[in-house]
Amino acid sequence: MTAAVGDVLRVENLIVRFGDRLVLDGTTLSVCAGELVGLVGPNGSGKTTLLRAIAALVPAHGVVWLTGHETSRLGPREVARKTARVAQSNSIDPALGLSVDEVVLAGRAPHLGRWQWEGRSDHAAAHAALRRTATIELSQRLIAELSGGERQRVFVARALAQESDLLLLDEPTANLDLGHQIRMLDLVRGLTHDDGLAALAAIHDLELAARFCDRLVLLHQGRIVANGPPAAVLRPELLAEVYGVRAVVEQNPHVRGLRVTVLGTDL
Repeated sequence: MTAAVGDVLRVENLIVRFGDRLVLDGTTLSVCAGELVGLVGPNGSGKTTLLRAIAALVPAHGVVWLTGHETSRLGPREVARKTARVAQSNSIDPALGLSVDEVVLAGRAPHLGRWQWEGRSDHAAAHAALRRTATIELSQRLIAELSGGERQRVFVARALAQESDLLLLDEPTANLDLGHQIRMLDLVRGLTHDDGLAALAAIHDLELAARFCDRLVLLHQGRIVANGPPAAVLRPELLAEVYGVRAVVEQNPHVRGLRVTVLGTDL
């Protein structure tokens, strides 16, 4: 079996075990260019593990294609050229004294040899990523001095500097205030819809996921139980099965997306 034409990412029957614990159980999904797909599901459903397995950071059985290439046949540097990951935790030791410009330029590492210094094209790619994420004015500041929202945009800029076709984002709005949550997801949607990237993002907030994502993938106990447009995935019966809640789901009258009201947990 091969990846379909147009798929930036294709995952077939992915299985991940940590010891005796089955974390992902036969996961199959795809993401196309220009598409933002949201991974939703309760804590422990396998969202972070799936993102890490796609990036070849944890051992897995099954097949992952990136732009038509099986990752099992690629080296770590080649995988990093094809996919850029923004982790849930992006702490950097303040003692390193790194500037924003240096952090973003680090995204060029997969394109450099072991002893190779960044060249003109690398600096141009970093500069373009800073501009695209509206962080150019922060370039000379220390990363440790930035707010949480500013740092998160810088880490997205570092991912963009890799010039990969696929973005993997693990809870990109975690620990951000409401305004920065909207700005972050609006940025990611712009990168897909306007710049043609493919993005797979684990998102905890169901209403934000429905508002910004083209498609949702609902994970439960390592299995995909629904995959489709937000309205087809966030159905009350599925929320009851996966989250154990009684909920009302309706169109949001104010913005594109859905409104999810949890009535209780007594099913």
